[in-house]
Amino acid sequence: MCIIVAVLGGIAGFLLRKRFSEARIVSAKEAATHIIEEAEKEADILKKEALLQTKDKFYQEKAEFEKETVEKRQELQNLEKRIAQKESHLDKKVELVEAKENEILRKERALTQQEKNVVEQEKKVTALLEKQRAQLENIAKMSSEEAKRLLMEAMENEAKHEAAKRIKRIEEEAKEQADKKAKEVISLAIQRYAGEYVAEKTVSVVTLPNEEMKGRIIGREGRNIRSLEAATGVDLIIDDTPEAVILSGFNPIRREIARISLERLVSDGRIHPARIEEIVQKVEQEVETAVREAGEQAIFDVGVHGIHAELIKLIGRLKYRTSFSQNVYQHSLEVAFLCGIMASELGVNVKLAKRAGLLHDIGKAVDHEVEGPHGKIGAELARKYGEAPAIVHAISAHHEEETPDSILDILVEAADALSGARPGARREMLETYVKRLEDLEKIAQSFPGVEKSYAIQAGREIRVIVQPERISDEDSVILSRDIARKIEKDLTYPGQIKVTVIREMRAVETAK
Repeated sequence: MCIIVAVLGGIAGFLLRKRFSEARIVSAKEAATHIIEEAEKEADILKKEALLQTKDKFYQEKAEFEKETVEKRQELQNLEKRIAQKESHLDKKVELVEAKENEILRKERALTQQEKNVVEQEKKVTALLEKQRAQLENIAKMSSEEAKRLLMEAMENEAKHEAAKRIKRIEEEAKEQADKKAKEVISLAIQRYAGEYVAEKTVSVVTLPNEEMKGRIIGREGRNIRSLEAATGVDLIIDDTPEAVILSGFNPIRREIARISLERLVSDGRIHPARIEEIVQKVEQEVETAVREAGEQAIFDVGVHGIHAELIKLIGRLKYRTSFSQNVYQHSLEVAFLCGIMASELGVNVKLAKRAGLLHDIGKAVDHEVEGPHGKIGAELARKYGEAPAIVHAISAHHEEETPDSILDILVEAADALSGARPGARREMLETYVKRLEDLEKIAQSFPGVEKSYAIQAGREIRVIVQPERISDEDSVILSRDIARKIEKDLTYPGQIKVTVIREMRAVETAK
């Protein structure tokens, strides 16, 4: 019984589940059908929307295409108009060119006809000339060329003869008058100017109060005398000469600085390296002031004005410059006065002549610093500082680096020769000696790292002070050998020359 009930219950449950499954299937089919219908509706909608969008885009593109077509058509019409205008212009130009060509052809025909007429006329003229020439040759019994040649030779010989006689007479008269006048002017200039005969020396003597002062000048282990020689570039000679120290050096400015410095040190009594350097620096400034005052004095003595301040300083520097042992400062004053005297006799501008004479050797103030002849250097300086072209040319022409072309040039050249040719004015040996010492210092100064160089001991020694931050101790050895080799190569000198390279490093601090 229980089994039957269980079987019936199972069957009932099966039937119920089957009914539920069928109900679900029917429900799922209905849902699927509904979904398919909805999807078909949405697909229709999307299809219609896509079709509408496609139509809109088609119409837009069609409108744009039509617009572009209209624009292109308009551009083509404008281009056709421009082309038509250009064709019209070209037609007009072609017509003008054709008209000009016709005109040119007409003129060419006219010119051709004129040329034919000219040729015919030339033939007629040539025939007439030949006929006349033949008649003249028959009358004169000679050809036209022979007649021309004889006539020209006769006229030429006569003119040469007359010109030669006149030139000879003029030359003799001019030479006689020029010699006479030149002698008068030069003799008068020499008589009216009385200059001193000054011979420059290469040594100066400083008098000492006692013999003990020599030891103080030398200092412990010679440090004082070495400091003084290094600071001034002058050789101090302390020998058996009683109560005197000799300063030897070819540069007068250095020698003057050393002389004044030593005199002040002796009178002060404090002699040590630091004091020596201090005094030398002060004296150098004082000498610079003296140079400027000397230039101003020369301007005042000569009586010229308006000279540039730099030229005045250069004139003052000539006081310490010599040429063949003649002081160039005094020589320039002499030349200025001689130029003025001769100019007054010749009726030339006296102030201009004096100015040119005073400045004629201005190049010697810097010729040891600038390459070239002092005449050219001086002319460049004068031009730079505003001197007149006549003054500049007179300076450059006084040794004929340029050709003299005015009376002023000749006056300066003559006055320069007069001043240098006076008896005792110049000595060749001293100038050669000084030139050799200057060359010696230039050679040493040409090497990098050299601060100062001094030729001492009458040119038997060159002392070279180097910059310690650029030249080491090892470099100093090499530098001394290089300088010696260059001296052997470039200079000619008697005996031997000692090269001393000095390198000194100082550490200075101030206590406060």
